[in-house]
Amino acid sequence: MDDVGMTNRISALVSISGAVASVFLLLAAIRQYRSGGSALWLAAGVTILLCALFAVVRDVKRLRAEPTT
Repeated sequence: MDDVGMTNRISALVSISGAVASVFLLLAAIRQYRSGGSALWLAAGVTILLCALFAVVRDVKRLRAEPTT
């Protein structure tokens, strides 16, 4: 396995872990909003989740485009 393939796999793993963390952050933002907090918490949680999902999709596309040898 070459270095680029390993780097892409590590990048995908980091992106997936970031998406999982952003789900927990969104859950905390929903809890904060329900307890009377600002709607900006909710908007920030959704924005962070969307950015993390975008990174996951980008990395998975990069992994699928790699030639398998």
